[in-house]
Amino acid sequence: QVQLVESGGGLVQAGGSLRLSCAASGSIFSIDAMGWYRQAPGKQRELVATKVSGGSTNYADSVKGRFTISRDNAKNTVYLQMNSLKPEDTAVYYCKAEGVRLTSSRQVRFQYWGQGTQVTVSS
Repeated sequence: QVQLVESGGGLVQAGGSLRLSCAASGSIFSIDAMGWYRQAPGKQRELVATKVSGGSTNYADSVKGRFTISRDNAKNTVYLQMNSLKPEDTAVYYCKAEGVRLTSSRQVRFQYWGQGTQVTVSS
C-alpha cells in the first residue's frame, strides 16, 4: 500500500501565502507524477498543478504566476507554494500520486489520493 500525508493548510488573509506538503510512503517502486487538486463547496474537484518525474509541470490558468509546484524525489514529497492567495482559492486541497508499487510477487501501478487539507482565504 501507499500512504499520502498532507500538511500545511490553514487560514490566511487575502494576499498571503501558504505552503502545502504531501509525503508519500509505503511499498513504492517509482512515482511517475504527483500533483494537487482542490474542491470548493458545491463544485467539482479541479486540477491545481501537477509535476511529472521528467520535470514538466502543468498549472490551472487560475493559479499561474501565483502557485509553484515542486518535488523532492528522494523524499517522495511534493510541495505547493501558494502566493497572492485570493478568497476564491478557498477549498480542500488534495494530493495525488501515480506510479508503481511493489507487492510480494510483482509491480502494480497505483493512483492514490491524500485525505485533503483545508485552505481558507479571508477577504
